[in-house]
Amino acid sequence: MENKPTIQPSGRFKLRYRGVNCLNCGHPLELSDKYCPNCSQANSTKKLTLVDFFEEFLANYLSYDSKLWRTLAALLLRPGKITNEYISGKRLSYTNPFRFLLSLAIIYFLIISFNSKFESFNKFGSGNNSPIFNLDTELNKLEFDSEQEKQIALAQLDSLKIKSFITNGISQRDSTLLSNPELYFQKIDSGGIAERFAEKIQFFSTVIKHDTISYFEQGVTKFNLPKAKENEMAFNLANSLSDIERRPGSFLNSLISKLPITTFFFLPFFSFFIWMVYIRKKYTYTDHLIFSFHNQSLLFILLIVSNLINALFNIGSEGLFILIFAIYLYKAMRNFYQQGRVKTVIKYFLLNTIFFILGGIAITILIAASVFTY
Repeated sequence: MENKPTIQPSGRFKLRYRGVNCLNCGHPLELSDKYCPNCSQANSTKKLTLVDFFEEFLANYLSYDSKLWRTLAALLLRPGKITNEYISGKRLSYTNPFRFLLSLAIIYFLIISFNSKFESFNKFGSGNNSPIFNLDTELNKLEFDSEQEKQIALAQLDSLKIKSFITNGISQRDSTLLSNPELYFQKIDSGGIAERFAEKIQFFSTVIKHDTISYFEQGVTKFNLPKAKENEMAFNLANSLSDIERRPGSFLNSLISKLPITTFFFLPFFSFFIWMVYIRKKYTYTDHLIFSFHNQSLLFILLIVSNLINALFNIGSEGLFILIFAIYLYKAMRNFYQQGRVKTVIKYFLLNTIFFILGGIAITILIAASVFTY
């Protein structure tokens, strides 16, 4: 016997649109089934209209009963308790911690990229820099009693060859290299690997700066260089460093775009240390990882709000929101791990020290990898 719902549904969920089989998985349905019990798809045979499409979108993401708003409310108002509920089995009530953190990280770093003025740093690149010291310019700034006195001073400087020393002394090594690149490369292609590799980077940097070398094979052909992997690596690194020198702002933007992915490689390592610190507790490594995801999500939310406030009111509010997060993190540790204040404070400072050490290592690796791949 079919059970008819007591409340008359509307829109796509009217009884006349109900089916006897799920259109997604084929599971048998009854008229009382608003959703398929097997795959959760809506039981409706009505053709999807534009109104239906936007109704579903708004219902999923803007409803106060949705996972997103429940997750935000629990994360902001109940530090640490959302993790307890999630690992206890209430997973359908909240968004997936990994997906939630990824979304927030992307939003935050997009805001940073759009609001940043890193591209303006390109004006400080090597291609836009004028010489640090120009003797002729400095002499023109001096006041002489007469033109004859100025000419005498210039003649004395020429006799001492100061101008020639300044102009040519700095580029003497470059001139030696460029006069016979093949012979110069043969001389430096010996000795210890670290010293040799550094010399090759300097060689390729000079060649790229003064010649039109765009890729490694071109340099191999033009200067008759050995086509070794070491030489190719040295060229690629020198080429990247030259690009960074010319466009430092573009490099910073490229670096920031990689930070979301770096976050997800970093947190699993950090969670291992949390697991070690709380090794006597009943929690698994995955529980600690979820705890890290939730706390990092809250940090991104605070930073996003801070950036919006800064943009609207032209103030610097980062320090205030970092302080709020520091207090929040302590409360989250107390609520989740259920330990006393003294133990929590000790582990709080220990884990934060480990966090900053690992963060420094992660940033160093990121910068090095970005230089090689830029």
